Amino acid sequence: MSEWRFLTAGESHGAALTAILEGVPAGLKIDLAAINREMARRQMGYGRGGRMKIEKDRVEFLSGVRFGETLGSPITLRVHNRDWENWQERMAPFGTPQGEKVTAARPGHADLVGYLKYNRDDIRDILERSSARETAMRVAVGAVCKEFLRAVGVAVVSQVVNIGGVGVDMARIDQTEVGVVAAADEELNCYDGDAAVKMRQRIDEAKKNGDTLGGIFEIIVRGAPIGLGSHIQWDKRLDGRLAGALMSVQAIKGVEIGAGFSCADLPGSQIHDELFWHEEGSAVRRTNRAGGLEGGMTNGEDIVLRAVMKPIPTLMHPLNSIDVESKKAVSAAKERSDTCAVSAASVVGEAMVAFVIAAAVGEKFGSDNMEDLLAAKRAYETRIAQKLRP
Repeated sequence: MSEWRFLTAGESHGAALTAILEGVPAGLKIDLAAINREMARRQMGYGRGGRMKIEKDRVEFLSGVRFGETLGSPITLRVHNRDWENWQERMAPFGTPQGEKVTAARPGHADLVGYLKYNRDDIRDILERSSARETAMRVAVGAVCKEFLRAVGVAVVSQVVNIGGVGVDMARIDQTEVGVVAAADEELNCYDGDAAVKMRQRIDEAKKNGDTLGGIFEIIVRGAPIGLGSHIQWDKRLDGRLAGALMSVQAIKGVEIGAGFSCADLPGSQIHDELFWHEEGSAVRRTNRAGGLEGGMTNGEDIVLRAVMKPIPTLMHPLNSIDVESKKAVSAAKERSDTCAVSAASVVGEAMVAFVIAAAVGEKFGSDNMEDLLAAKRAYETRIAQKLRP
């Protein structure tokens, strides 16, 4: 059984971005059009910048897939950067350095710390890799994982629930429709049309002021079998792995599961999900405040996670900063950027969650080939059902 893992490589304005994904079982059918639809979703969003008008991300499969079916070997993915044409001299792997150095660090970015840690003379050596452009490959990897999860009956969807302090009214949203029917505002990935109008107004105001906005998105996983993850060791707990995956996304500053931080305000009698016997012989919950995870394991309910994204650090009216070369006070550097990218981040969040859930399914049922995995899953679910029958 192969361990699921992936690596990405590439710079924001380099020739291409690449990823290697390992662990996907042999025999999985891959829908290339579905993969590229996920890539297009990442580029969506009201408030996105000019870079998205240049790039039209399409994934190339360089290994691990033959005639539309996985081989069980590592899958290599590549996305070309169309903007490379404008950056070849400044980002050339070899030759004499071209273009002006970036020396004015941006507060809130990796600029200064990376410059010091890696002992560089040009902050561009840091910002190119720390850029959220890298998430294109995370979405490519996540799209393959979604193909796998679809084959085992699991769906990963998302919605934006807050931008710049404008929150949705959850009572207006039918959670069963999220990811199934089109959002009220597809560009924002928001299912509350009234809130979306106010979100757009808030984004317009921020753009006019040269500012940026963050927000909150929600990820929902449907159909995950009971018992993914484990309580046995800290690094086996699925809630920790999911939180870590979301926190690894650029600009994410907080993650909550289920009732999350509101657990601090209420007694246990109003937080824990009571158990009841179903007449057909199964345990049921009438609430899901645990967000589908108990003891580090899936409990059969929908997994519900939320992540908060801070405003993007690149401001058109830059903050005060320092110049690492002249050692003088300056305004922070400006790079082409977005006013708000919360909707795009929701797609990246889906991808990271899809990878973690896919890996957990592979760990539970085996990852050599799809036929054996599906048979193991069916046998397990039959045993679970029998265990609870009277």
